[in-house]
Amino acid sequence: MSPRESKKARTERAATIYEILLAEYPDAECALEYASPYELAVATILSAQCTDARVNMVTPGLFRRYPDPESLAAAVPAELEDVIRSTGFFRNKTRNLVGMATALLEEHGGELPRNMKELSALPGIGRKTANVILGNAFGIDEGVVVDTHVKRLSGRMRFTTQSTPEKIERDLIAIFPRSVWTMLAHLLIYHGRQVCHARKPKCHQCAVSHLCPSSAV
Repeated sequence: MSPRESKKARTERAATIYEILLAEYPDAECALEYASPYELAVATILSAQCTDARVNMVTPGLFRRYPDPESLAAAVPAELEDVIRSTGFFRNKTRNLVGMATALLEEHGGELPRNMKELSALPGIGRKTANVILGNAFGIDEGVVVDTHVKRLSGRMRFTTQSTPEKIERDLIAIFPRSVWTMLAHLLIYHGRQVCHARKPKCHQCAVSHLCPSSAV
C-alpha cells in the first residue's frame, strides 16, 4: 500500500482490478476435483505442500476406497499412507485425515460444520482450508484463501504490505466486499499461475498492469 494512496483510492483500484480479472477468467474455480464437502475437505488436506494436479490424480482411487467419513475413520493407517504417498508428508496427512473423519463422526454426526470455528478446529483444517471448504462447498464467504499466489499478487498489487496469511487476509477483507471473497482468491490464483509468475511475471501480457504499482511496463 503506497502511503500516497488513500483507502478509498485503493478500494476503487481493487474493484477495477477485480472486474478486469473476472472478465479475463470468467470460469475461475477451485482446481481441486470433488463431489461433496467431505471430498473437498479430504482433497484440501492433501493439497498442503502438493500441487492440485497431483491431488486430483490421487483422490479418485482414494474416494473409491474411502467414500465417506465412516470408512476413512476406520482406515488402516499403513494402507491409507500407501494411497496418498505421492502427495508428500503422507504420515502426517494420514493422521489428519483419520482424525478429521473421526471428529466428524463423534462431534458432528458425520457432516462437515458450516462455520469457521468448528471447521478450523478439525484435525488438518486451519483457517485457510476452512475458507476453501466454506466458500466452495457451501457458498459461504467467510474469508479469503491466502495461498502462495494470493500472497504474492496481493503484495505486488499493493493491497497489503503484510507477510503473514492472517494479516494479508485482513487487509484483503478490508478493501473487497464479502460477496467476492471466494472468487477473489480464484482470480488471483489463476492470474498468478498464468501471468504473474513468481520469478518472471509477464507484465507485458497483464490485463491489469496499468493498475499495478509493481508492473514493469
